[in-house]
Amino acid sequence: MAVAEDSQLETYCLETAEKAKAASALLAQVTGAQKNAWLLESAKALRDSEEAIIAANQHDLEAAPGYGLTDAAVDRLRLTPERIDGIAVALEEIAALDDPIGSVISSSVRPNGLDIQKVRVPLGVVFFIYESRPNVTADAAAICVKSGNAVILRGGKEAVHSSRAIVDVLQKIAGNHGIPSDAVQLVNTTDRAAVGHFLNLNEQIDVAIPRGGEGLIRRVASEATMPVIKHFAGNCHVYIDKAADLETAVNVTVNSKCHRYGVCNAAESLVIHQDVVKTILPKIGSALTEQGVEIRADQAACQVLSNAVPATEEDFSSEYLAPVISVKVVESIEQAIEHINRCSSGHTEAIITTNLAASKLFATCIDSSSVMINASTRFNDGGVFGLGAEIGISTDKFHARGPCGLEALTSYKYIVHGDGQIRS
Repeated sequence: MAVAEDSQLETYCLETAEKAKAASALLAQVTGAQKNAWLLESAKALRDSEEAIIAANQHDLEAAPGYGLTDAAVDRLRLTPERIDGIAVALEEIAALDDPIGSVISSSVRPNGLDIQKVRVPLGVVFFIYESRPNVTADAAAICVKSGNAVILRGGKEAVHSSRAIVDVLQKIAGNHGIPSDAVQLVNTTDRAAVGHFLNLNEQIDVAIPRGGEGLIRRVASEATMPVIKHFAGNCHVYIDKAADLETAVNVTVNSKCHRYGVCNAAESLVIHQDVVKTILPKIGSALTEQGVEIRADQAACQVLSNAVPATEEDFSSEYLAPVISVKVVESIEQAIEHINRCSSGHTEAIITTNLAASKLFATCIDSSSVMINASTRFNDGGVFGLGAEIGISTDKFHARGPCGLEALTSYKYIVHGDGQIRS
């Protein structure tokens, strides 16, 4: 890119961020009722605009082969009347959630009469970078504005026409309810250099949230001058304890691995206690093989599973996003915990056991954002957790962890009421 062109791009990014910052200040005065009315009318408008949105989506679908998208990626990109209705339903569900802004987290009255309240407030401006899924455009806009934040959306180039059609609807309806149109902005360039410019604007942007491949997320984490809410990978584990129920162990493992391969909460690793290797592992292995899953196992597991291939150390830390799973045999639950904490990406781990003490130990000692007890790793999801739509899942430990719903996009401030007190 020429210097002059890059200068123009830098100016565009700054102006976009400044508009978002101004909009975030205006959003502070918008009531929950106004935000809900915007969401509900936007849902109706999306349904009414079905024909125009599908026409825009068709442009993206026609360009998809040129981007080398897989059949699965094209399917995620495709919009149908049913999927547009699903987007609208998601907005209606967000409207039904309690507005977190202004809620009192805690309060106390000091001996000198000061009334101190800890009150939930928006973060401000969110820079959201995400993959080519048009429904994410609407979800992110809705969850950001509902939580009082302005959002700058940088979607994948593969869905640019679809995302523009959706954002146009949301912006058009915003003015009907006192919401500034700049509260939702879609970056109008596919130039990758724009991301770098936005990541330098920490005076205008309060938080960056990347949602996509590990390469994108690591780039954002390394270049951002503002806080980042993220997870790098999803190497999730299922641990089969020596007190596991056979049927539960098979069903949960297969669902965790096979329900969807290309998602961050799919299981990539199976850890099993040596006492149940001969009784439970063959059943699990057979069920996984029936689903077409390749098994990469340590020596002890290979002795039981004739179709397994020897695993490398790298396998135990890999996020496959494919029909492949690693298997590790351990001598104790303590060894399982040590192995998982060392190899995990800190996303989601599950234990299958009928022993209460074992489940408590596992839940206490596993250092991941979510721990499932006798349940599939696939349940680590904002909607399933009752958070409504989520903007992503965080494996960070500061500010937000796990599925990031409305409250994860807020901070707090202290409001102190007095009647003339002065400090001596």
